[in-house]
Amino acid sequence: MRKISGLIFCLFLSWGISNASGSKFIVVIDAGHGGKDGGAVRGIYKEKEINLGVALALGQLIERNHKDVNVIYTRKTDVFIALDRRAEIANKAKANLFISIHTNSTSAKTTNVSGADTYILGLARSEEHLEVAKRENSVILLEDDYTTKYEGFDPGSPESYIIFEFMTNTFMEQSLQLANFVQNDFKTVAKRPDRGVRQAGFLVLRKTSMPSILIELGFINNQSEASFLSAKSGQQSMASAIYSGFKRYKREFDKKQGKFAIAGNEDDSSSDTKDTAGVETTSGKQPVNNTTQELTKTDLAGKIEYRVQFLISMKKLPGNSPSFKGLSPVTFYKDKEVYKYTYGSTTSLKEIVDIQHRVNAKFKDAFIVKFKDGKRIK
Repeated sequence: MRKISGLIFCLFLSWGISNASGSKFIVVIDAGHGGKDGGAVRGIYKEKEINLGVALALGQLIERNHKDVNVIYTRKTDVFIALDRRAEIANKAKANLFISIHTNSTSAKTTNVSGADTYILGLARSEEHLEVAKRENSVILLEDDYTTKYEGFDPGSPESYIIFEFMTNTFMEQSLQLANFVQNDFKTVAKRPDRGVRQAGFLVLRKTSMPSILIELGFINNQSEASFLSAKSGQQSMASAIYSGFKRYKREFDKKQGKFAIAGNEDDSSSDTKDTAGVETTSGKQPVNNTTQELTKTDLAGKIEYRVQFLISMKKLPGNSPSFKGLSPVTFYKDKEVYKYTYGSTTSLKEIVDIQHRVNAKFKDAFIVKFKDGKRIK
C-alpha cells in the first residue's frame, strides 16, 4: 500500500512539474524616458542613457541565464514611449513582472545624497516620495491629448495623487517581495547606499496587470554617483544587483508553481518568522474570519491546512467585494496593516493544487500558503 501511495505521489509530482513548465515566464524591462524625453540631465550625464544601459545589461543577464524566461523591452533604442504605452506592452504580453528603471535627482544643481531605492505602487507617505512621483509622471506633458488619456490627471497637483489611496493593488505582496530582494542586493551586490523600499503614485505602474516595481538607480546630480552610473562598469554592477533580486524572486515563483518543489515537502515544524517580503506573519490568536472557514478547528487541529492566497489589500474588504471576482467564501489573515485574502481550505495537497488552478483563471499569480493551528507557516 505504501509503495502504491508513493507511486501516486510521484505521478502527481511529475504532473505538477510538467503543467507548471508549460509556458515561459515573461519579464518586461522598461528603460525610463527616451527620445524627446531626456529625463533628468546634469551636464554630460543623461538619465535616458543610464536607464537604457542598465536595462539592456539586465536583459542580457536574464536571457543568458534563464532559458525559460522571455525578456521584452519597452525600448531598446533612444525613442520616446508614452507612459500608458509602456503598461500596454506589459499587459498585452501577459507579463509576469514589470521592472521600470530610472535615475533619481533633486531640484538642486548638485547634491550629496546618494543611493538606490525601489518603489512599489501606492500613496506617497512623504513629500520626498511625492516629488519623485511628480517628476517621473511629468513626462505625460510631452504626450498629445494627455488630459484625456490620463483622465484629467495633473502630475504637478498633490490632489491628483489621492486616487492612489483607494487603489487595491492585487499584486502588492509580490511587488513588495521583488522590491525587497532588489533593494537588498543593491546593498550586498552593488555595494550602494541603501535608501529602502518605498511607495508612490507612478502612472507607469498604475495600469500594469502584474507585480511591478520602479527603480531609482541613484542621483544624477551627485557628481560621483552620476559618473559611476554612466560608466559601463557601474551599469553592469547595478544590472547585476537587479538580476540577483530577480533570480531570487523567480526561484520563489517557481517553487509556488511546483517546478522545483511542491508546497508541503518542506519541514512543517517551522514557526512564524519573517517571510520573503520582509514582514512578519501574524501569530497568536486565530487570524482568520471563522465564519467563512470550510473546515472546523477540530478538523484542522495539529494538521497542515492549505489555502490559495489571491489578493492583498491595505483595507478590509466586504464579503461581497467585486475585488474577489466571484470567489466565495473567502478568508483573510492580517499581516501588520495589510489584509491578505485566501480561498479554499483543505488538508489535501492534491485538492489545493486543483483549487489553485481554478483561482489562477481569475488571479494568475495566486499561490498556495500553509497554516497550522490558525497560524501562517513557511
